[in-house]
Amino acid sequence: MSEYVYHPESMNVCASDGYPLHALVWLSKSGDSLTPRPVVIINPATSVHSRYYARFAAYLHANGFDVVTYDYRGIGGSRPKTLRGFDAGWIDWGTQDFEGILRFVAQRFPGQPIQVVAHSVGGFLIGLAESNHRVSRVFTMGAQFAYWKDYAQRRRLPMLWRWHVVMPLLTAICGYFPGKRLGWLEDTPRGVVHDWTARHPRFEDAYRKGHRVMTAEQRRRLVERFSQVKGETLALSVTDDDFGTVPAIHRLLAYFKNSPATHWRIAPNMLGLSEIGHFAFFHARFEHSLWRIALTWLRDGRIPEDTPGKLINRAMVE
Repeated sequence: MSEYVYHPESMNVCASDGYPLHALVWLSKSGDSLTPRPVVIINPATSVHSRYYARFAAYLHANGFDVVTYDYRGIGGSRPKTLRGFDAGWIDWGTQDFEGILRFVAQRFPGQPIQVVAHSVGGFLIGLAESNHRVSRVFTMGAQFAYWKDYAQRRRLPMLWRWHVVMPLLTAICGYFPGKRLGWLEDTPRGVVHDWTARHPRFEDAYRKGHRVMTAEQRRRLVERFSQVKGETLALSVTDDDFGTVPAIHRLLAYFKNSPATHWRIAPNMLGLSEIGHFAFFHARFEHSLWRIALTWLRDGRIPEDTPGKLINRAMVE
């Protein structure tokens, strides 16, 4: 990555409710192109610092895109002084944080197509934003929401123990999840832990009761927002991702009823690798292999012809 010299602009961007979010903006200095440069928003996975995506953002920028990375409230540069009792959840990350970033991008980059690269829960959050109709194209990696029955069967029990027993127990004790001390994740607000550990096949059912209860009308409107997204989606998954199984990917895609979706699935051995997993896609070592898939999709709306793997779904998801 040494050939990519980049100096992103650091700033605070207001979420739609005014909460300050830390963001980095890779902005082109060139304005002589007849075709507007797309601007790509990168939505992180749950409790992953946005700096993890900096090299991938620089790669996209070097290949013709403006790029915005940001931290959800409670994470990384958007963390308050204390997380104890800070109650942000996935709904806030989608309806307030991603929504605020969308509004910022629409104002800062007028006339430029808005695209999204989303990792894990970042793909789910797209559907929650009121302004998601602005998104013209989506690339997701392992995008789903954490319904436990979708976990890979070979790893389901230890994942249930780790994420649905240990994580909520430590959160109850500490007032937040101390993920950094465990080397698991960034420290995580308790509302996110509540959302992650809810045991419902449909996300909206987790809000029928409890301290974040929603009315039936509020839940219906939230689900309807997913249908506002009409840009095409490429959902990439890998066979050794214990979160991003085929049922998990399709469970999420089914919410986006008006987004033509393609699900492409790759086994690590197709690239001569022993593993890729849920996180490794964004490592710089995949610049000349996996990253090309995202770049070609965002730039041309197609998958490179020499891409290994299997087409799982290429239809309007119903």
